[in-house]
Amino acid sequence: MIKDKVVVITGASSGIGAETAKLLASRGAKVVLGARREDKLKALADDIIAAGGQAVYRVTDVVRPADNENLVQLAKDAFGGIDVMFLNAGLMPNSPLSALKVDEWNRMVDVNLKGVLNGIAAALPTFKAQKSGHFIATSSVAGLKAYPGGAVYGATKWAVRDLMEVLRMEAAQEGSHIRTATIYPAAIKTELLATITDPSAAAGMQQTYDTYEITADRIAQVVAFAIDMPEDTNVNEFTVGPTDQPW
Repeated sequence: MIKDKVVVITGASSGIGAETAKLLASRGAKVVLGARREDKLKALADDIIAAGGQAVYRVTDVVRPADNENLVQLAKDAFGGIDVMFLNAGLMPNSPLSALKVDEWNRMVDVNLKGVLNGIAAALPTFKAQKSGHFIATSSVAGLKAYPGGAVYGATKWAVRDLMEVLRMEAAQEGSHIRTATIYPAAIKTELLATITDPSAAAGMQQTYDTYEITADRIAQVVAFAIDMPEDTNVNEFTVGPTDQPW
């Protein structure tokens, strides 16, 4: 059941996060929105509330552990608890390793991997204490398949894949009834391409997306499916992309 569940979403200001917030709120969830851009968060929350949904937001940089903790606390203060943590914030500034964009490498590790860890750390104690909860993470097909230009982005997304699987296994061993779901999107229309500064990588990815991309609400439907499964059932991996994309 989605209705009345409290769902925290990082990377909520656009793309997959925003579409998921709108869909879940329309189905009765109470959504807690976190991202860095306050204007977009406010506009999204206002839209959800105007449509009859429930939403609150807080400016959140997932790189900062305290920001994640404050977002979880907001869920408790506003709605009395937390049921789902959707770890969705991410960056994809692809480039060849030889371009040595070290600052971009470090930023991807900080956001795509450490940001997920920070979100897990913020919600896991509550989930364990209440013996229920659901972690959902946005990985990527780059977490399943290697490709030139995607070494560091792919490394972070492979890491998320492993992290979420071990989280699932440990939760089962500990009897905490925590569910996990990892989503591997292919070409989905989001703002990811805007983070690519390397001209050749940008051109190649733009061509792929122009040819194949589907809209972010398709991923929102997958998130809703995962949440809506019975509590004793865990669908832990989803590879999702355009029907006509061959990889």
